[in-house]
Amino acid sequence: MAAPLYQRLLLKLSGEALQGAQGSGIDPAVLQRVAVEVAALAKKGVQVGIVIGGGNYCRGATLETVGVHRVTGDRMGMLATVINSIALADALNNAGAPARVLSAVAIPKVCEDFSREAALRALDAGEVVVFAAGTGNPFFTTDTAACLRGIEIGADVVCKATMVDGIYDADPKKNPSATRFTELTLDEVLERKLGVMDLTAILLCQEHKMPLRVFDMTTPGNLTRIVEDLETGTRVNPA
Repeated sequence: MAAPLYQRLLLKLSGEALQGAQGSGIDPAVLQRVAVEVAALAKKGVQVGIVIGGGNYCRGATLETVGVHRVTGDRMGMLATVINSIALADALNNAGAPARVLSAVAIPKVCEDFSREAALRALDAGEVVVFAAGTGNPFFTTDTAACLRGIEIGADVVCKATMVDGIYDADPKKNPSATRFTELTLDEVLERKLGVMDLTAILLCQEHKMPLRVFDMTTPGNLTRIVEDLETGTRVNPA
């Protein structure tokens, strides 16, 4: 691997990224591939924090439409992220990258409680840190949790893994003529209403001058490319 552009990064994965073609749950082959790619970065000395969603099991906003209270649904979603987090940490350990899970919701028999100090100690010790349970509060997405954790640990960048190779001016799955952006500013993301992340997440990055990279995680090797070059995916600069 070429010299990395970043020494410490926060990777945001969706829960759906782990389900593969199954439609729900965790595809073991996808889990292993993601773990191997993250482990490759860690073995090269890149410090990696990860926030993963729980959409492969449930979403609070979706459950609300069938009568589940939003707060209850969001709590269920937080627990879903814990399931994904402990699975990913186990896969990372098996891939040769020591990993630990720090949860915003206390589940002491399953994983450790989150604190910034614990996260920094683990990162400095060469461990991959998987942040579970979002922010620990309802109404906040895991995108917001990813930006928050990235800021807290002093990451160089927040990398959002998606199912497409960057940010487009329209949905490329619906519009074959959609144009991909190679570079944007956070102001442009807000002005164009591009929907990269929710508003709270973008405003957090804007306030704390946190850059973003948006890329396709379904293409093997892209995570390594993100830290090697500036051409993969879309770069979103603070200004």
